[in-house]
Amino acid sequence: MSTLEYCIARRKAERKAFVNVLKAVPQDRLEYRPDPKARSAAQIVWLLAQEEAALVALLDAGSILWKETPPPSSVAEMVAAYERSYDGVNERLAKLVEPGWQKKAAFVMEGSSTPWEDSVAEFVWGFLFDAIHHRGQLSTYLRPMGGKVPSIYGPSADDPGGQ
Repeated sequence: MSTLEYCIARRKAERKAFVNVLKAVPQDRLEYRPDPKARSAAQIVWLLAQEEAALVALLDAGSILWKETPPPSSVAEMVAAYERSYDGVNERLAKLVEPGWQKKAAFVMEGSSTPWEDSVAEFVWGFLFDAIHHRGQLSTYLRPMGGKVPSIYGPSADDPGGQ
């Protein structure tokens, strides 16, 4: 199995856990943050959706211009945007061949003129690892917000898993 094939398999395996955590965010607690320096729940959910949209742009155009935007006001809207982009990334990866996986790409933060350059492979893997980190961060917000923590890699106190 190539690293591209493995990445596609991992992304497919992670999708349900991502969506379950995002959907577990209580609509009436989107502004929750455990500390004033922390992102709000809405900001984390929207960051995850924006990262997937950025990967769609990367796979289509070979570059990302990162610009954070305020989140929509509904969990459902953010989850729909996330699912649409996540599936879009997976569709593009399924059509990618090895030279495209190793091709150089660029990431530019809004306000910066210096791009971060790396291979498409490194960006896709890096974004997946970052997303897993933020999913874990968000999962720790759920109980204090009055939500339930879904099964991620196994049962939680709120969800026995296996569905």
